[in-house]
Amino acid sequence: MTETSQVPARQSSREKLAERLLNSSAARSYDPEIDIDWSAPLPEDKYFLPEHRVSLYGTELWEQLTPEQGRELGKHEIISITSFGIFAEVALMHLLLKVVTQGDPTTRHAQYALTEVADECRHSTMFGRGIEASGVGPYLAPWWFKHLLNLSLLLPIGPATYGGTLLVEELLDRLQRETLADENMQPTIRMINKIHVLEEARHISFARAEVTRMVPKMGRIPLAVNRLALAFAAPFLVRLSLHPDVYRSVGLDPKQARKVARANPHHRESIRWMGERITKFLTEAGMIEGALTKALWRRSFLLGKPMNGARQ
Repeated sequence: MTETSQVPARQSSREKLAERLLNSSAARSYDPEIDIDWSAPLPEDKYFLPEHRVSLYGTELWEQLTPEQGRELGKHEIISITSFGIFAEVALMHLLLKVVTQGDPTTRHAQYALTEVADECRHSTMFGRGIEASGVGPYLAPWWFKHLLNLSLLLPIGPATYGGTLLVEELLDRLQRETLADENMQPTIRMINKIHVLEEARHISFARAEVTRMVPKMGRIPLAVNRLALAFAAPFLVRLSLHPDVYRSVGLDPKQARKVARANPHHRESIRWMGERITKFLTEAGMIEGALTKALWRRSFLLGKPMNGARQ
């Protein structure tokens, strides 16, 4: 390929976005090993998760817990979400490496994909350090999910694969943004969230652009398959992020407590709130369309009307 033939590709909107993201990565990135004081003690009166985002908040079971138990349950729930986030980021890294191997490594698009892999490696390490610092062991994904994840990596890259990574990233991003200015939160958690929110904004822009680019180019049947695949995955991704064993931390029966949590309107509203931005984007991008697809999305609690009086 001659130098002249490469010029149009460099000027494409896809390449311009990648160039901008590369420049932003060079100018604004953190090193969690240096920028977080991992030796700092964790204040006993600070929260790991805002009370109103704890899955049992507002239920009779919640009223039976002491304030200390409420904070403990919130800690276990955020560790569960963080543990699942590591699995999601590993899956995203596999996807990004496929982007590189299937494309031209001299493009800014492929180079930004590699830059994002480096970011996600640091984020996963940071999450692991955060779990370790909390004093709580990680909540591991079930064996069948790990095998399913390995099989999914064999599928071709499409809007459903980017949509799935966006779903996990943006749910966590919305939750983390809420805590940044909350002085009742653990300082270490706030710093982890600050780093992740800043750098994840670039990743979200990259994935959203790919979904927007891919959908109009797909045929009717492949697009329908991608829509359904993402819709089927959504309820599982939401449910897997909160391991039922978190309830053992405060002496509750996991099966009973999980049932109460899933029926809890406050918890359902939190899920809807966390997914509000990504479901709006996916709807506008043409990935949430049709009665069956919308019905599957509603099963995840990500679609629906805001609850009256809900805290936003």
